[in-house]
Amino acid sequence: MTDLEHILPLWHELEAAGADYVLATVVAVEGSSYRRPGARMLLAQDGRRAGTVSGGCLEAEVARRAWWLTTDGPVVERYSTLEDDGDLPYGSGCGGVVYILLERRKTASPLLQALKAAFDVRTSLAIATVLEGPHIGQRAFAGLDAEPIVGAASFLPPPGERLGNRESHPVTLQTELQNLADRALERRIAIERRISMEGTPVRIWADYRAARPGLWIFGAGDDAKPLLRLARELGWFVAVADGRSHLATQARFASADVVRALPIDELPDAGGDDLSLLPTDAAVLMTHSFEQDSHILAWLLRGASDSPLAYLGVLGPQRRTREALVEAARLLHLEPSSDRVERWLAEIHAPTGIDLGADTPATIALSILAEIQQTLSAATALPLRQVRAIRTPVAQD
Repeated sequence: MTDLEHILPLWHELEAAGADYVLATVVAVEGSSYRRPGARMLLAQDGRRAGTVSGGCLEAEVARRAWWLTTDGPVVERYSTLEDDGDLPYGSGCGGVVYILLERRKTASPLLQALKAAFDVRTSLAIATVLEGPHIGQRAFAGLDAEPIVGAASFLPPPGERLGNRESHPVTLQTELQNLADRALERRIAIERRISMEGTPVRIWADYRAARPGLWIFGAGDDAKPLLRLARELGWFVAVADGRSHLATQARFASADVVRALPIDELPDAGGDDLSLLPTDAAVLMTHSFEQDSHILAWLLRGASDSPLAYLGVLGPQRRTREALVEAARLLHLEPSSDRVERWLAEIHAPTGIDLGADTPATIALSILAEIQQTLSAATALPLRQVRAIRTPVAQD
């Protein structure tokens, strides 16, 4: 499960009780760290917490000081996991510096609402937040009372409608926040920008959060169960669909978000249009049925012309997938030419998975999920010891 799946239930409970809380967000890292920018933890006044900002070494220290640090408003706090004398405080072995934004309910609640909305509809979200700046408010420039702008944020989902923002800051600041959030959303990366307001520097960080991954498992055999289990452990939305209604049941796949019996004889022309696959989703065909695979491939390929999936994999040898694609072309009333079939085959992960020496349902599921994760994140899949720099990219704008 993701941090958010742990955080949201506690947040709902605290909001219902009208209780205050502190949201801790990793906003920058220097050197090594277990968690990257965007990791979050929610703290309740009674000591409960959900989510993590490290591998377990910083959580207690962050919780111990969070309440008095945020007495006057949001603050970015520096936590070094390696002191000048070489000692490792907080029991950490990472040896890096972590910067954490601490904010209470007033500024954290709109952010959590935006995160929940994006999570529920599985859409991307960009969050632009002020990390450094003067104590200014709408009336501060007139010499009146000021309020801190650290923690001021704007959130943008596609196609640009705002889920929320703070209205109490100058329009110029809100414009900067919204523009940077829009740029992060468009470029799909985190971006940092430094601006000047009345001669005073302001640092803004826009965090890009990709849509919650979705996995569609076409096939309700026993080997689909470990794939479902691992994907849910990662916090993905998972759906299971199969033409065999006695297998595609909620009782067999209790943890799945959706379980559907597909009318295979109606595919590709109808019957599956209400499944609502998103362009960010992955699909794996593991029905072990040539007829089912051919019909499902035809249906998916028909939709791919307008909205291709992020990943499409087929279990089994490539020869079999090629034959299924020939049949899929016929079902789509297309000429099953060699060029068309080979073009489709080049866009499909067949056989699905990466070479892990997998030979059991559990290891095959791990192999498949590893390739999907690598594809979605555009990572190298190399051993980490061969990768020179492992970090979340932050563009300077």
